[in-house]
Amino acid sequence: MTNNLYNIVSKTSNEIRIKLCDKNHSIFKAHFPNNPILPGFLQIDIIAKILEDRITTINKSKFISHILPDDEIIYNITIKNNKKIIKIMKKDKKISEFTYETN
Repeated sequence: MTNNLYNIVSKTSNEIRIKLCDKNHSIFKAHFPNNPILPGFLQIDIIAKILEDRITTINKSKFISHILPDDEIIYNITIKNNKKIIKIMKKDKKISEFTYETN
């Protein structure tokens, strides 16, 4: 489902920067027509795929602002007590935050 949705711009152990595709991707056409935004579940799915994580539990999630086609976003990753705390940033502004556990 996420084929060609994003490209990795840079990757370190605690930060991953991606660039989303344009509004013509099927995800954006479906969510939502004439007002395309990246669904919250895909924000989580993208980082899990990049990190090759198998999520067992999502402990919390908060989606603050929209992520749009062509956006460049940064995933900031912190590991604490066997949980991954992910903050998504766009232009120095926090867009989303979630915490999950893996097996």
